[in-house]
Amino acid sequence: MKILVTGGAGFIGSAFVRLLMAETGYQAINLDKLTYAGNLENLVAVEDNARYRFVHGDICDAALVNSLVAESKPDAIVHFAAESHVDRSILSPEPVIRTNLHGTFTLLEAARAHSVPRFVHVSTDEVYGSLAAPAEATEEFPLNPSSPYSASKAGSDLLARSYFVTFKLPVVITRASNNYGPYQFPEKLIPLMIANALEDRPLPVYGDGMQVRDWLYVEDHCRGILAVLRQGREGEIYNIGGNRSLPNLDVVHQLLAATGKPTSLIQYVKDRPGHDRRYALSSEKLMGETGWSPRVDFESGLACTIDWYRSHSEWVARVRSGEYRSYYERNYANRV
Repeated sequence: MKILVTGGAGFIGSAFVRLLMAETGYQAINLDKLTYAGNLENLVAVEDNARYRFVHGDICDAALVNSLVAESKPDAIVHFAAESHVDRSILSPEPVIRTNLHGTFTLLEAARAHSVPRFVHVSTDEVYGSLAAPAEATEEFPLNPSSPYSASKAGSDLLARSYFVTFKLPVVITRASNNYGPYQFPEKLIPLMIANALEDRPLPVYGDGMQVRDWLYVEDHCRGILAVLRQGREGEIYNIGGNRSLPNLDVVHQLLAATGKPTSLIQYVKDRPGHDRRYALSSEKLMGETGWSPRVDFESGLACTIDWYRSHSEWVARVRSGEYRSYYERNYANRV
């Protein structure tokens, strides 16, 4: 198989490309714009693989996308490319609307024009919004997004499904819970807290820190997507959860204990607008239809992630320079 992967230099996309190169015989074409979170260092291990090819470009560029799909004739498109950070979408909503909605439209149109046999649209549990305990969202739950980011993803999900219903494009949609693991840009909770803890810097915790998230190791997520690529039914939605829900503050305490750092590093900051209180997913459908289940428990995954960041301090320093520093200061300076 030949797979066109969009956003393959990002955190989850690069993990998926590495998985394809390590555990399948598939070819992978990686289309990535290389925004602040796209990093080709994530793919050094596969860059010389004859089955891998990188194309620098924007999914909103219809001419480029059409040309690439026509020329490469992929057996499937696996669509990761997105502006994916809630805080950034609050500071500046336009990029998430452009990339997540218009970019998805551009890809769907190219897939339709060239009769691509499979289109896997990668989405998020955030489209379901905040859930009261003990509810877990199934694929039939109503969409209730709270941020410009989650609204843009909900919109792109609906757009993708409409192409299946209206044009019979073979679309499958996945929705995953919070990912963590090596190579994650240090703006999300776990990599930010690890990087700061290792440098004895304050750990900014929103509000009371009791927002609950379900945690999924990135390689488990990628194996779930691969299962959907191979076995998922056209027109269906599949949740991919880690089956481990924890308050953010509990995650921070576990992380500090694992790094041997004091809890005095915790710094409570003003909560962000519209912060969802609790996410929770049911993955019963995916598990029942494909046999997939998460392999990595949270404690083991967190330990591996901490070890990776500890041994890749130069990588962290590089990605935290320049644009990231200005974002970090703008986002947290007025919250203390």
